[in-house]
Amino acid sequence: MAFNFANRFLPSRSFLGVDIGTTSIKIIELKKSGGGAEVANYAFLESYGYLERPNNAIQTSSLKILERQTIELLKIALKKSDPKSRDAVASIPAFAAFVTLLDLPKMPDEEMLKAMKFQAKQYIPLPISEVTIDWVRAGERRDEKGNVTQQILLISVPNEYIQKYKNIFQGAGLNLTALEIEGLSIARALTRDIEEPLLIIDIGARSTAFSVAKKGGLKIAGQIDFAGSSFTQTISSGLNIPLAKAEDLKKQRGLKGVGGEYELSTLMLPILDVIIKEARRVKEGYESKYGEPLKQVILAGGGANLLGISDYIQGEMGLPTKKANPFSRVKYGAKLDPLANDLGPEFAVAIGLGLRRFK
Repeated sequence: MAFNFANRFLPSRSFLGVDIGTTSIKIIELKKSGGGAEVANYAFLESYGYLERPNNAIQTSSLKILERQTIELLKIALKKSDPKSRDAVASIPAFAAFVTLLDLPKMPDEEMLKAMKFQAKQYIPLPISEVTIDWVRAGERRDEKGNVTQQILLISVPNEYIQKYKNIFQGAGLNLTALEIEGLSIARALTRDIEEPLLIIDIGARSTAFSVAKKGGLKIAGQIDFAGSSFTQTISSGLNIPLAKAEDLKKQRGLKGVGGEYELSTLMLPILDVIIKEARRVKEGYESKYGEPLKQVILAGGGANLLGISDYIQGEMGLPTKKANPFSRVKYGAKLDPLANDLGPEFAVAIGLGLRRFK
């Protein structure tokens, strides 16, 4: 996987993982260190203009992306971090891709390519001429008759969206070598050594993505448009305060705080319950179809740092729930150590992208 544009990577070089979110840009530069990867550099740039003007979001689930503004933001992040490498792999958000898991008989890659073209016509809701299609093997399973089938993740992304990413990276002076859906990246970063399937809830600023993954591989991906900004907006409306102040209050006090006459949890829990409802739907759908119980929930994205959220989701889902810690998969210096706990959930996708080059 997936959507490769160049193959200029040398094992001894560093490489950039670039996660362009709806309101922020995360860059991680990984270099080879012994048998693994080490953080050589990183950058985190967040835009808050969307709080007052929603159209200022870097990109949205309507597949709108601000090319010129994104180029400038990416240039700023690169100038601040000054990475040695200009070769990058970038993530495509869940809302920009169509992903479905198929069960098919075992077959050689040549036959699989033909099969995917046939399957794509049945499953993809856009004309085939308007999308780029890829697929990745996602494991095997034994059906109720004892037959072994292979699980194939069929992925499609609108050609127009891919071209926008190419324009952005070229404009920022980067060599975009590949694009990868963020579900694959986050699965690689968080589940490489985990044998049993788990649920990843990635709560961003404008959308929340759900992934079922194990052994570093993605099984199911989906998303909804309830996320961090939904919490901020409901605090702003409920307390009659500006959005910027509501954002600060949310980050400082979380679900456990009190603002004005209301506990913030009273305002935010209805939004969080919508996210949990979708998480349950994903969980039950996977377990019903594949007969594998999910054992754990991992929270990623900026929303994972909301005070009290892990305890609440654990209580509602009935599963152990913890924040993502992708930095445990790489080496890093002492200066990053005090920041790793809070930055980890935000950098899960970027680190997964970087690890794509380190087997």
